[in-house]
Amino acid sequence: MGRAFEFRKARKMKRWSAMSKAFTRIGKDIVMAVKEGGPDPASNARLRAVMQNAKSVNMPKDTVERAVKKASEKGQGDYKEVVFEGYAPHGIAILVETATDNNTRTVANVRSYFNKCDGSLGTSGSVVFMFDHTCNFRINAEGLDAEEVELEFIDYGAEEVFADEDGILIYAPFENFGAIQSALEEKGIEILSSGFERIPQVTKALTPEQAADVEKLLEKLDDDDDVQNVYHTMEESED
Repeated sequence: MGRAFEFRKARKMKRWSAMSKAFTRIGKDIVMAVKEGGPDPASNARLRAVMQNAKSVNMPKDTVERAVKKASEKGQGDYKEVVFEGYAPHGIAILVETATDNNTRTVANVRSYFNKCDGSLGTSGSVVFMFDHTCNFRINAEGLDAEEVELEFIDYGAEEVFADEDGILIYAPFENFGAIQSALEEKGIEILSSGFERIPQVTKALTPEQAADVEKLLEKLDDDDDVQNVYHTMEESED
């Protein structure tokens, strides 16, 4: 198995585990998708993907429909995607993806978390090169073989395909998202969920005490409603 498999295995259930956090994140994704391509999922590929993700975390259908309708209203504010880069204690690189309607507030909050946890917020480009930006799809495994799926989707940019208890996962570079989404839909393969992740190229092992220092910062970032994802170069375990 490759880096994507190990990354997914280590992170499983560690981040985005609270249902309320998942709903908040998807709500923002719906707003951004509707603002970008309109409220009709048939003609808005990004919105289709978000609605699939909503279903995968059991977000009620009427809640999703209300969110789409609200996002279509003229008075509805918009969210801007902003990425922050920095270092936690012990030389661990941190990448923070946010969706905010108030950048001044988000910058101040993220900076305060780094400062309080003996980290340092860096400039744009300071750590992003340490992570591979990938897209991923979880598909229904019924009637499919992971090896055959991999062979079939190599031409669309797939780099790693593996099965787990919840389906088959396809990983590819970020820029191949549209091609793979279209191919899956054209072939009638059910997409259970999809998204983007930043996989660290190299990770660093820490002692339990050092890891606890880094976790303090990760927890503060995860608890912020503006934060969508947090990635780091600390070696993780499944525990």
